[in-house]
Amino acid sequence: MELLRELIRTDTVNPPGNETRAAEVLRAYLEDAGVEVELHAKVPERANLVGRIRGTGTGPSLAFLSHTDTVLADASEWQRDPWSGDVVGDEVWGRGALDMKGQVAASAVAMATLAREGFRPNGDLLFIAAADEEVGDDYGLQWLVREHPEAARADYAINEGGGDRVVLGGRPIYLCATAEKMSAPFRLRVHGRSGHASMPSIADNALVKAARIVEQLAAYEPKLRHMPETEALLRTILGEVPPAEEATTRAEAVHPLARMLVEPLLSLTFAPTMAEASKKRNVIPALAELVVDSRLQPGQTPDDQREELRAAIGDEGYDYELIEAMGGTRSPVATPLWDAVTAFVADEEPAAAVAPIGCAGFTDSHWMREAFGTVAYGFFPMRAMDPEVAALLVHSADERAHVDDLELGVRWLRFAAQRIGALSA
Repeated sequence: MELLRELIRTDTVNPPGNETRAAEVLRAYLEDAGVEVELHAKVPERANLVGRIRGTGTGPSLAFLSHTDTVLADASEWQRDPWSGDVVGDEVWGRGALDMKGQVAASAVAMATLAREGFRPNGDLLFIAAADEEVGDDYGLQWLVREHPEAARADYAINEGGGDRVVLGGRPIYLCATAEKMSAPFRLRVHGRSGHASMPSIADNALVKAARIVEQLAAYEPKLRHMPETEALLRTILGEVPPAEEATTRAEAVHPLARMLVEPLLSLTFAPTMAEASKKRNVIPALAELVVDSRLQPGQTPDDQREELRAAIGDEGYDYELIEAMGGTRSPVATPLWDAVTAFVADEEPAAAVAPIGCAGFTDSHWMREAFGTVAYGFFPMRAMDPEVAALLVHSADERAHVDDLELGVRWLRFAAQRIGALSA
């Protein structure tokens, strides 16, 4: 808890990040326990930390994966100073408590306690506290795996993105994130003809044409298809896998939260988020630009996106530009790391089940999967805080983490390290 409080008080809002401040806090803590530590930085103020307990070289490696940057916090919206690290009852308050300095601190504690006990796994145990996850300007894990692959390479990785305990159909279920959608935002340029705003009929208002496109995108119903993760989750909840067209309705009949988990994973999504047109109030714009956030299912490509975009708004009256295409990866479920997740849950709560889930967004896990073929899961178990409350607090005001969940997370990480560390190559 004290390490988390110190990390929260270390302002790493991105931009500008300044993650080296957090890396130095972690380095001092880990080196005091005998953990080998390296800092790797593209620029001095934005360091990525890699801690390591060296193995015997006879088994697979495991990485505790995390990031030290946070999003902005508006102190006027908070009940407490976002960088106070205040302890209120059993909760630690502050920006990053949930996303994800709580897991950073738990990972460091797990590493330090194992090191003090003389833990020697068969394969290396790594702790990667990366910079720049929230913005992704190539200072963090993306840069690290490319420029220093020897520092970050791991066979297995445990990251954020899952671990919520939900009760659906009367049964507790822990969600383990095994896949994530691709971020594929695009820009649409809509053309018209300028004119004086006092005589709108003589011009061709590009903004009005863009507004029609926004309405079409909002009304469009994408093609639905199951992913392995939605099938497994529905099978856990319902005992069967209904057709994709019935999945959200069937899930909602169990609990509204079940619909929230399933619905965004059944298709790609289009969400217009930004618009820009005339620079002057009295000039009708000849050009309007729309930015659309779009998330694709693992395995889908920007070509699939273009096909559905044509179905939604046609193929004329605009220019299309793909801004980026990142993520969209998954890891298999039949692995020793999955076995560790299920064994841990069985020890902690025998009546509970574990189900895979896909992230509607994406995490740093995809850099590990793409670079090294790492089996990466998002799993940091949480049962003291209600998952719906936690979802509302992430990136929002009054973010806080429950001490019991931090302790549960440390137990999980130690369990996983010992379980994977005992495997032979």
